[in-house]
Amino acid sequence: MPLTIMIKLLNKICLYLNTQISICVIIFIFFFFNFISCQTKLHYLIQDEIQPVNAPFDIKEFKRPTFKQNYFDIRNYGAVEGGKIKCTEAIREAIHQASLEGGGYIIIPEGKWLTGAIHLDNNINLYLDKNAELIFSQEPEDYLPVVFARHEDVECYKYSSFIYANNKENIAITGAGTLNGQGNYWWDYKTKRRDSEILLYEMGKNNVPVEERIFDGTNDRELRPAFFQPMNCKNVLVEGVTFLYGAFWTITPTYCDNVIIRKIKIITYGDLGDTPNGDGVNPSSSTNVLIEDCEFSTGDDCIAIKAGRDNDGLRVNKPCENIVIRNCKGLIGHGGIVIGSETSGGIRNVFAENCQFYGTDRVVRIKTTRGRGGIVENMWFKNLSGDDIQKEALRINMRYNPQGPLVERLPAQPVTESTPIIRNIHFENIKITNSKSYSIELLGLPEMLMDNISFKDLSIHSIKGINLSDVNRISFNNIIINSEKEPVVEILDGKNIEFEKVEFTTKHKNLFNIRGQNSQNIIFKKSQIGDIKETFLFNEGASHKSIIIEDY
Repeated sequence: MPLTIMIKLLNKICLYLNTQISICVIIFIFFFFNFISCQTKLHYLIQDEIQPVNAPFDIKEFKRPTFKQNYFDIRNYGAVEGGKIKCTEAIREAIHQASLEGGGYIIIPEGKWLTGAIHLDNNINLYLDKNAELIFSQEPEDYLPVVFARHEDVECYKYSSFIYANNKENIAITGAGTLNGQGNYWWDYKTKRRDSEILLYEMGKNNVPVEERIFDGTNDRELRPAFFQPMNCKNVLVEGVTFLYGAFWTITPTYCDNVIIRKIKIITYGDLGDTPNGDGVNPSSSTNVLIEDCEFSTGDDCIAIKAGRDNDGLRVNKPCENIVIRNCKGLIGHGGIVIGSETSGGIRNVFAENCQFYGTDRVVRIKTTRGRGGIVENMWFKNLSGDDIQKEALRINMRYNPQGPLVERLPAQPVTESTPIIRNIHFENIKITNSKSYSIELLGLPEMLMDNISFKDLSIHSIKGINLSDVNRISFNNIIINSEKEPVVEILDGKNIEFEKVEFTTKHKNLFNIRGQNSQNIIFKKSQIGDIKETFLFNEGASHKSIIIEDY
């Protein structure tokens, strides 16, 4: 019951009774209704326990931030339902009052509520009731003044994200409602304001001071806002809600620690079309992140882990590490689980398990390129499945080109701090039922071989099989490969590659094409590969001496 109604009711009781007993009755009624009100709200807020993480690296236990049982209904601060009148000031006032009282829940009740930028404070939980829809304005001035942010992982000052926080602790977006970004207004900025993005990348490359990288709409300098971008925050929770159609990346915790994102839906692809750069969850240079039980239908990657772009990322030099992804589902998207391509600060300790992807371009995609730098290492992908995968199911690419075709492999480049490194990546119990390109593709650099990549217990069905280039220490153990085209396995300058208990279900004559004089020590154990003269092709300096068949 709203407080104003309770007060009116109590005043009537006072006038009617006007006795000392009535005071006791009134006090009892007040606390009784307040208790019932709180219990009702808590009924929606109480969630199941977060299960322990059994990751192959040390990671602290994930716990939700806690909040005072204070409730601040935006209607009590002047918010008007209907989705036509902006409630920005009412929400800000509710947050301000909650902050004065040590925090609590900002209640977005059932109905439609129009707003501009929302800035969270310490100990604030933005709670959306069931059937509540928070609708974000399509007027750029509602996201001014500019705030410190990262845009495609380059630091700058730009329009505030729809929901923003900087240097805050214990913040959350929870409930059972919907956040509607109305992002289609901004989508043509991807082309109309492309010069702004190019300018930002140049500023980062040339070390222009961050405080001079201002994109506030003047001189046609403006960059699309993210949906929710907490910066430098600790103890962040997003749970239960649905995000619809932002302008850019949806949830991108940046320089944050202890982030929990669970049981949410993100839709950036559907009836309204395809959100450009409509990624789902993009942790950027953050530590200790849990993403679980989420569902994605996205205009770009479902989950993408990032750590800074090129020279600006090398300058900041903050890694993204200790990331756990589990029990998630991708219905459409460029990549299911993606690492990069912004890798400059380094990405390490990623554990993903029990996820399913249907119709995404890829299941797992790791991408970086010359000039990015950073070390990508120590990752485990376990118990994943993919069906109707549009491109390569499992792809690790060190020659990524955001503009299109692969970066040229040759000539080899000098190794510098901007040379990326990828190593220690492990795949286990993966089932791909239909991939329209390679089931597995690993593309290293001739000057920096991709190192120590393992595949165990895989069943893969694809148009093409496996493609390896510039790699070292690659192992395949207990793999069933169904490839429609031959050769099934292509290797270019790969060494120390081991195939053990590998089964080819299609009867192709040429299973392997070995290329390059640096291809060597390719070992087969307990694999029925047939006659070496018929099974293997050797090209570009490769020879039969690179093959070692230990036993059948």
